[in-house]
Amino acid sequence: MMPLWAVSLGWELRRGRQVILDGRIRDRWWFDDRPASFRELIAGVLHARGAEVVGWWDPVDGLTFPIPGHAERFDTLVAALPRTARAADAPPAAASPDGGARAGASASDSAPPPAAETRRGEERRRGQAGLFAPRSARRPASFEDVTAVVRRLVTSADAATAFVFQDVDHHLPPGQPESYLGWLRLRAAMTDAVAPRPGPGAGPAPHARNAVLCAVGDVGRLPGWFPLEDPRIATLHVGPPDPSERRLWLSLLRHEFRGAADATRAEFEALVGATDGMAGWEIDALARTSWLRNSPVQKPDKLMEQHRLNVSVDPWTQLDRQVVGRAATVLGGRVVGQQAAVEAVASALQAAFVGVDFGHSGTDRPRGAFFFVGPTGVGKTELAKAVAELVFGDQSAYARFDMSEYQQEHAAERLAGAPPGYVGYEQGGELTRRVQERPFSVLLFDEIEKAHPKVLDKFLQILEDGRLTDGRGQTAYFSQCLIIFTSNTGADAVQDLLAERGDELPYALLEQHFTRAVEEKFRDIGRPEIYGRLKPGVVVFDMLRRRHIVRISDRLLAQLAESVRERHQVELVPDTASVHPWITARMADPERQAYGGRQIRNELERLRAAVVRHFIEHRPSAGDRLRVGIADDGTPLVAPDTGATAGPDGAGRY
Repeated sequence: MMPLWAVSLGWELRRGRQVILDGRIRDRWWFDDRPASFRELIAGVLHARGAEVVGWWDPVDGLTFPIPGHAERFDTLVAALPRTARAADAPPAAASPDGGARAGASASDSAPPPAAETRRGEERRRGQAGLFAPRSARRPASFEDVTAVVRRLVTSADAATAFVFQDVDHHLPPGQPESYLGWLRLRAAMTDAVAPRPGPGAGPAPHARNAVLCAVGDVGRLPGWFPLEDPRIATLHVGPPDPSERRLWLSLLRHEFRGAADATRAEFEALVGATDGMAGWEIDALARTSWLRNSPVQKPDKLMEQHRLNVSVDPWTQLDRQVVGRAATVLGGRVVGQQAAVEAVASALQAAFVGVDFGHSGTDRPRGAFFFVGPTGVGKTELAKAVAELVFGDQSAYARFDMSEYQQEHAAERLAGAPPGYVGYEQGGELTRRVQERPFSVLLFDEIEKAHPKVLDKFLQILEDGRLTDGRGQTAYFSQCLIIFTSNTGADAVQDLLAERGDELPYALLEQHFTRAVEEKFRDIGRPEIYGRLKPGVVVFDMLRRRHIVRISDRLLAQLAESVRERHQVELVPDTASVHPWITARMADPERQAYGGRQIRNELERLRAAVVRHFIEHRPSAGDRLRVGIADDGTPLVAPDTGATAGPDGAGRY
């Protein structure tokens, strides 16, 4: 059995095309009913199709021969080349230090290039000095020498030859002038190759031409013209093992998994599906994970999760059942006036904790996906932070992405990383890198309506498959993340609704308004399928009600007092009797009310400025008490606390 890409390689060679292989060239594959490296598989395919010589070049080892006897046959063919053809080539092979055969060309009466002669003379001098033993015979050490020899051989019909050049992109980095000639030499060897002459009584040649292959990790690292300009060169992608290959891997490794002795065929078949996209080496590592993490093969979802995330502690399993049960109370203490939103999120957290979903496919998806929509400044971001602290015990598990920075089509590359050859390729994507580093996260995508539709397509993949692959080919898994989108879509009409109905605007009417606005938004940008996926998680936040204004202002003033206490050891006492009626009157204006909690903070900024001014002018000492409030004319006042109380009119008395 061979992978499909190897079968396609054989067809391309018979059709007379040279091939660039890109992708997973360092994985293991099935060949002749056994695991084989990429090198063993390719060499075996080429040899089975009649190649008398299979040579393999890479920047580390130079030209070597993976099949026994092919080095000697190579020497014979090189020695038989006309003298003019061998003049610039190196001599025949000598044994390498590790016992493998390395290529060399036959000795030639003609002088080598001056640079090569200088180099060899220097080596002889150093050898005489005892620095290292001189070479027993000269070899084609440089890439230029090797391509010259290969080109002479493949343009000869006297023998069927095949050569593979691996990782040439690392030896000849594109964009550098000195690399250009090297790529031209390689392409000349590929395109000038001829068909080997069949022997007497033989059938058609196994190759339409002598083969010269190029194997790279990513074809995007090659010069753009190299794989495109000549129709005689094809590109084949070496992808991950297909289900039948993974089934073979698992059957080979069956007894290396924990619990394999008691596993049924159906349980191993479930693992075949769960390992989709994994390399052969990864399946081998998966068997080791089952022992390291004490995860039997009977629980493939858990095994895959522990293998991908590589964590010993799962925060979801560490949650206190009682804390999860009263999540609505905990979250409601952080977010004022959003009972419907808090209850919806608490219910989803409880479902994620229990881990119940429709079928096994749900285990790959994020633990929860929400779409927070509503007026600005009503607690959408604060609720996301509260969830991160409740679940993961740390607000640093919360990561915010400002979607106003992703308004251009090319901005999608920032999330998943730039493609090969572009600036930022080595860094990966901002989103994928974050999830790879911290798989347990609350991810907030703020003002999602501002993102380009192409960016939204990335989120559809995350919501459906629970994973996203960056430009480097590394996959980030979102199965342990909470995804939260926020939007102010429809908020511009809230001020008009308030002008018509005032504070009597019912939540049901507000919910209907925002739900319709979001649906129309996704329809207008041509992405109704994204709304369909998000619809169960749409949470409409209520507007800021007057009864909540005082609670929010008290919380902000408490934060201000805490800051003063920590910084100066001074007690700051808010005069609520004067502040409450003042802030309520200020926020009664529909225009201010439309900006929600942010506007309350903006109004209280006057009190903070008064506190700062008092510290500059009076320099209170540690242990002092200050009262901050509002005077009869609406002016903020800060003065030493004398214990006075408010007058009957509610104004602060100092």
